[in-house]
Amino acid sequence: MAIVGYARVSSRDQNLDVQLQQLSHCDKLFQEKQSGLDGDRPQLQACLEYVREGDVLVITRLDRLARSTLHLCQIASELERKGVNLQVLDQNIDTSTATGRLLFNMLGAISQFETEIRAERQLEGILRAKERGVHFGREKQLTEQQVLELKQKRQQGT
Repeated sequence: MAIVGYARVSSRDQNLDVQLQQLSHCDKLFQEKQSGLDGDRPQLQACLEYVREGDVLVITRLDRLARSTLHLCQIASELERKGVNLQVLDQNIDTSTATGRLLFNMLGAISQFETEIRAERQLEGILRAKERGVHFGREKQLTEQQVLELKQKRQQGT
């Protein structure tokens, strides 16, 4: 039986140190700097392929593992099929117990709800800012005249 850790931060400028410290007791550790929204997380895939029956997968928080409740349930199903337990340190979840499995499912649903509420609030804030005339994105680099000149050159085959 191995204790396998998985740590993830969402962007390159974030730091894994806190998670790595919490997971220092693990026999094997997978880590990556990748958004949970990206479908391609090679270290998560490697971790899920690595774990075997009797192993324990340890993460610091549920949101480090999955991007949605559906994704979380898919991962949990795969772990269950392989006979691997999941421990979530910050939420004190251990799926080797009935109470841990219940808590896991409840917190997964709550996490998804929080994510959706946060996205709704963010969208509301963006819309309000646009109403106030706030512009998003970087400043235009070309003037209207320069754009017209480039279009004309393109049409002429230049």
